[in-house]
Amino acid sequence: MLRLRNNHNKSNMKREIYIVLFMILGALIGFILHAVIEIVYINLLVANFARYSIGLDYPQLYVIHAVGTFLIVTCGICFGFWQGKYWWQKIYIERIREK
Repeated sequence: MLRLRNNHNKSNMKREIYIVLFMILGALIGFILHAVIEIVYINLLVANFARYSIGLDYPQLYVIHAVGTFLIVTCGICFGFWQGKYWWQKIYIERIREK
């Protein structure tokens, strides 16, 4: 009985590590997405600030930048959590049931 419990704890730890790594991957993808959006938008601002600033000045654009960064990275982490749980179920639970 003790041996089964120990295996169960290892499986839980593997699952948690798996999900945390997916969350880190989601955060990294969020940062990459943020960088791409920022590069494109900064190039547009440099080309024609009056047109692409939509009437906002630099402090206001900085606030939008900070909020956008937080939202994109948070969504990336949530997406990673969701995908980690999904793929753990698909790969480790359903595949074991098929055998």
